[in-house]
Amino acid sequence: MSSLITAITRHAEAARFLDWPGDFDLARGDHGEEVHLASGAALEGFAGDGAGGTFFFCGDGGEERPVLYADSEGRAALLAAGLPELLRLLLVVPWWRDCGGFSPAESARAAAEYLEDMPDLAARRDRAAAALGLALPTEAEVLARLHEVVTGVGSGEEYVLVHTPEDARYEPYFAG
Repeated sequence: MSSLITAITRHAEAARFLDWPGDFDLARGDHGEEVHLASGAALEGFAGDGAGGTFFFCGDGGEERPVLYADSEGRAALLAAGLPELLRLLLVVPWWRDCGGFSPAESARAAAEYLEDMPDLAARRDRAAAALGLALPTEAEVLARLHEVVTGVGSGEEYVLVHTPEDARYEPYFAG
């Protein structure tokens, strides 16, 4: 399998969709603060968002590593089992930050706002997914998987993010 990061950089339309509405930019991988995982596992910032948040690969390996998101307000959560899963989340539910309850109804309300501003969202999303070679699950499947990751493996000590200078743990991104 070829690198999805390389594919994003080679496909301008996919990169534009991921930048907005996905709020995911490969040029923003520096978190700006020194952080580490409480477990001591490797942590690599590789992308960010417009509000100062960062997407990190956790552990050793390539794009199949778990992906943790940390915002600029001291909250963090494991979002995906690897980059392909993260990109499916960003493509199908770019409003994931507004879905703390992981419900389809909550997602539908957030989606309506996005669609009002971007009526061609589905067509743009489908072209981006095709350019990256990703099959897209349904919105309900993506939300169920996000919930599974956040409350399952992502709820353990292995993925707790720590602000190194203060030795302070980040709060969970999604309140339980």
